[in-house]
Amino acid sequence: MKLEGPPSSPPPPPGPPRWRLLGLILLTAVAALLVIWLGPQLSRQHRMLRSLVTLLCLIPALWLWLLAFSRLPWRTRWRWLVGSLLVLGGLAACFRHRGFTGDMRPVFEWRWAPSRLLEAGTTQATGLPPLPGAAEFPQFLGPNRQGTLPGPALTAGWEKLPPRELWRHPVGTAWSGFAISGRRAITQEQRGEDECAVCYDLETGTAQWLWKSASRYTNQLAGEGPRATPTISGDSVFIQGATGVLACVDLATGAERWRQDVVAAGVIEGKCQVQEWGISASPCVEGDLVIVGGPERDEKARAAGTRCEAAAVLAFKKQSGELVWKAGRKGGAYSSPLVADLAGVRQVLYFGPSHLAGYALTDGAELWTHPWPGAHPHVAMPVLAGGDDVVISSGYGTGSARLRLHHDPAGAWRAEELWRTNRMKAKFSNPVLHDGHLYGLDDGVLACLDARTGDLRWRDGKYRHGQAILVGKWLLVMAEEGDVVLVDPAPEAWREIARFKALEGKTWNPPALAGEYLLVRNDVQAACFRLPVSSPSR
Repeated sequence: MKLEGPPSSPPPPPGPPRWRLLGLILLTAVAALLVIWLGPQLSRQHRMLRSLVTLLCLIPALWLWLLAFSRLPWRTRWRWLVGSLLVLGGLAACFRHRGFTGDMRPVFEWRWAPSRLLEAGTTQATGLPPLPGAAEFPQFLGPNRQGTLPGPALTAGWEKLPPRELWRHPVGTAWSGFAISGRRAITQEQRGEDECAVCYDLETGTAQWLWKSASRYTNQLAGEGPRATPTISGDSVFIQGATGVLACVDLATGAERWRQDVVAAGVIEGKCQVQEWGISASPCVEGDLVIVGGPERDEKARAAGTRCEAAAVLAFKKQSGELVWKAGRKGGAYSSPLVADLAGVRQVLYFGPSHLAGYALTDGAELWTHPWPGAHPHVAMPVLAGGDDVVISSGYGTGSARLRLHHDPAGAWRAEELWRTNRMKAKFSNPVLHDGHLYGLDDGVLACLDARTGDLRWRDGKYRHGQAILVGKWLLVMAEEGDVVLVDPAPEAWREIARFKALEGKTWNPPALAGEYLLVRNDVQAACFRLPVSSPSR
């Protein structure tokens, strides 16, 4: 006979849902966001990144509460979990991530948006006639590499006489600008697995020739493709790719003359690598030299105890590509080299990862250095401020400083810091100097500083992280959202004169103005406009 015990009692009910715990999780996330945005001084970019991390951590925390601690009926838990996964999956199926804005806000686009990569077919033109109203814009930031042009005399009445669009078409991804000589306008693009340089007719936009290298750079934050602007010198074009390929091609045909691997050539000891945001320095031609920024030291190898030293700057022979010298040992950054006369000596200025330095043109000997806060990208070009003075600026909360170079008869160099301020934080735009004042984008807002004292005169006009060039008496701003804006660069107050919509979408690329012809582009499309001037050529 089988004995049976008393019947087992049913398990106790799980209790009421733990809404207070859910409220605590949400309150913690809100408190974290308040601390990020109202707490200690942080750059806008760091605040945005920390906010994204907070929100990304909130999602698994909510899932953990739902499954492990909510006490909701299991059917309800699974419904909410599956529903949230379906929503996220649907969003992922409809949208793709297209990088970040200059403030580190994520950018998304429809997945069925047309591809931006083009076929590589081109036509070659010879004997191109000169174009009335055109001028030379042969390199990054124009002829003087300072973002300032003497003309043309632009007219401000764009409402009555707007800029005239000449052409517009898709281009391969890149953050490159245009270099222009005669009718030839050359930019860099990523087309599939090839880094390319493409020559377009300035007036029609017709592709004239294409040069390519089997290399590709991409990064979730930095985007895809080249970031440097070509440099035209004589009948040659010098091209610096994001992966370190430096090439010289024929201006008329695009035929390759020579190429070099900057990463390999920049090794001094140990290992070198491409920077996190890609090699970005635009080539600088001086005499028979072409000068570029170097690669980055392999920090993982250094952390493991391996000695790693990389050149900051490299100089190659313009005609043959032979390495002439390499200078510095801390590696390159994202700024471009600049040749200038300071303290009676013509030298190469380079804004490296932790300092500004001057190098001898003949052999690359380091003449002087001035330390600058690192741990963030240094991108903006040094601004020549008259005499022996230089202004440097960087973003991420750092600011700007004016330096004066001294060179005594015994040969010793000294960089004297005249002032420093955080009222001009140029992340990757380039400030310009006009009538004793600096104009530039301070974390995305246009600002004016007294160049003599560093005092802020005004800060207004939210153009975000775009670019600007000074054209005669006007400041031409390429806003990050794709607007072209004309601003009166006066120290009394900010005054916007005119604007028009030139491009759609995030625009980080520097504009190029070849006389009356304005060339703009982003990672999707390029366009050419003829600007109204007071004395048109035709």
